[in-house]
Amino acid sequence: MVQPLALLKESPSQTAGPYVHIGCVPNFSGIPGVYEQDLGRSMTNDKTLGECIAIEGRVLDGTGTPLKDALLEIWQADHKGLYNSPSETRGSADPNFSGWGRQPTHMDSGIYRFETIKPGRVPFTDGRLQAPHISFWIVARGINLGLNTRMYFADEEEANTADPVLNRIEHQVRVPTLLAQRTGDAYRFDIHLQGEFETIFFDI
Repeated sequence: MVQPLALLKESPSQTAGPYVHIGCVPNFSGIPGVYEQDLGRSMTNDKTLGECIAIEGRVLDGTGTPLKDALLEIWQADHKGLYNSPSETRGSADPNFSGWGRQPTHMDSGIYRFETIKPGRVPFTDGRLQAPHISFWIVARGINLGLNTRMYFADEEEANTADPVLNRIEHQVRVPTLLAQRTGDAYRFDIHLQGEFETIFFDI
């Protein structure tokens, strides 16, 4: 007998609890031996091409309090604007650059840090070049679905002005929430979940 489809109900959404760290970053969680090092921790090696940079910041709630149990993943192109992906058809990406990273926020300071390279420009769907950017995915306790955003570089002003995604944002006064400021070899990118400086998130 066929079961009526009306009986297939959507199950309740669950927020990301402590188990997301145990499963995704076991070494960070104090569980050694699962992986030699947590997946996504290292994106480069000593043969990686391009400008080495660091990205650091915090994930802040509506009161400005850093979340100390957030987990972030990033995806980006290499220095030539090519992705380390089987679907990349424009050329061969740098084999010494993963293009993907995963980092938790520090349990005391709430700070995350990625060591990567500055990405090149990639084409939009209509062929126009996008400004250099890095895609972020954020999950934490209290977030039902992972949040997607982008980080652009404040020192790429000309490219940012012409970027087809940034130009589609209705409230241009909010664009600065996607811009990382450079200090030395590091870019600072704080992600605000709510409040006056709420980061722009993308529905993808």
